[in-house]
Amino acid sequence: MVDALLFDLDGTLLDTAPDMGAAANAVLADHGHAPLTHAQIQANTSYGARGLLKAGFGDDLVNHDPQQLRQAFLDYYAKDICIGTAYYPEIETVLTTLHEQAIPWGIMTNKPGFLTELLLPYFPLLRRANIICCGDTLPFAKPHPEPLLHCAKIMAVEPDKIAYIGDIEGDMIAAKNASMQGIIAGWGYVGDPAMLTNWPARKTLTTPAQILGLVTTS
Repeated sequence: MVDALLFDLDGTLLDTAPDMGAAANAVLADHGHAPLTHAQIQANTSYGARGLLKAGFGDDLVNHDPQQLRQAFLDYYAKDICIGTAYYPEIETVLTTLHEQAIPWGIMTNKPGFLTELLLPYFPLLRRANIICCGDTLPFAKPHPEPLLHCAKIMAVEPDKIAYIGDIEGDMIAAKNASMQGIIAGWGYVGDPAMLTNWPARKTLTTPAQILGLVTTS
């Protein structure tokens, strides 16, 4: 059991794949490339623009300016940031319960701050978080542990009493290095389930409802 929870955003609280995939496909179309498949989008959304564009351009990526591609992706994504994005099932109930029980919880995402701010008005429940730390809030981003430790300090909870819930190996590495319990969001963009046993995680959850089993609720 832990005293507080810290969440990744994409692939953990929100299914952002539809809109991030659409932005990547728009960039690919501009350069005459085929769109990403559903499987490719699911596997790479948690890696942001870099992961999605790498998957789509493949070996041709070296023939393009990565900064220009990334900016084009950001422009498309910012324009239509919440067309298909939604909470994962049960997440609203979980976050409402945490709020009602006064259990500290926060969000630590590598999503840039300006995109996070564009997205949050569509999901006001996320504003109840004790801390929202983005990929550019500090000089370091995940898998560096510093953003997680920053969140622990703001929540006034010792790191070893916090569970960090995320859906990629880098999330679990960050949690381990911050002395937090790494919990895999099995409903997210985890990729090959067979690889999860190699991640430095405490456990894998299969549904968001199981999150409440990590903390003491009345």
